[in-house]
Amino acid sequence: MFDSISNKWTMFILDRLRDQPVRFNQLLREIEGISQKMLSQTLKTLERDGLITRTAFPTVPVTVEYAITPLGQTLSSTVHVLIHWAEHNGDEILAARAAYDAKNKQV
Repeated sequence: MFDSISNKWTMFILDRLRDQPVRFNQLLREIEGISQKMLSQTLKTLERDGLITRTAFPTVPVTVEYAITPLGQTLSSTVHVLIHWAEHNGDEILAARAAYDAKNKQV
């Protein structure tokens, strides 16, 4: 279970769904770097785990919308904090990695 919820795509999807339902293609556009295949696989896993719901509307073509469940909401708060921490500290982490790599390259 931990592997599933600690996946970076899971975190981005749950964070994106925390306020309102979102269509598949909108998720694909808004989550930078995710492929259509990976989005589809991650959404299926989240649905299977009871963290999101999938609703298909009888349009042409079919419109599919994803929403977070009450169980998913309980995880979403933690995910939201973690994502925003990473966004705010990303430059500092990259600088620390570069300094570490430079120091250990000489060994």
